Amino acid sequence: MAHDIRAHLNYLSISAQKVRLVLDVVRGKNVVQAMDTLRFMPQGAARPVLKLVQSAVANAEENFGVSREDLFVATIFANEAPTRKWRRFGARGRFKPILRRSSHVTVILREREAA
Repeated sequence: MAHDIRAHLNYLSISAQKVRLVLDVVRGKNVVQAMDTLRFMPQGAARPVLKLVQSAVANAEENFGVSREDLFVATIFANEAPTRKWRRFGARGRFKPILRRSSHVTVILREREAA
C-alpha cells in the first residue's frame, strides 16, 4: 500500500526560479541521500528545502509508520507565490520598481516498492 506523503512550504521569500535549481538535484533520489545532498549545497534555497523534506519524513514516520530508508522523493516542485512590489526612486525623477518574488514549494514522498 503506497501512500503519498506531502509537505508544503508556502511564501518562501526566494524566487521559484532559484528554488527550482535546488529541487532538480534531489528529485527522484532516496530521502536519506537527498537530505545529505541538501545539507552540503551552497545555495540559499537548500536550507528551507531541507527542512521541508525533513518535515515530510517526520509526517511519514509519525502518521504512516514508514521507515525513512524506504522513502524517495517522488515529486517536488516550486510554484510562484505573490510578488511584493517595492519602489526606488532614480535620478532625474525616474521610478525604479523592484520585484521581490516568493514561491510555494511542495514535496511528495512515496514508499519504494519492494522488488
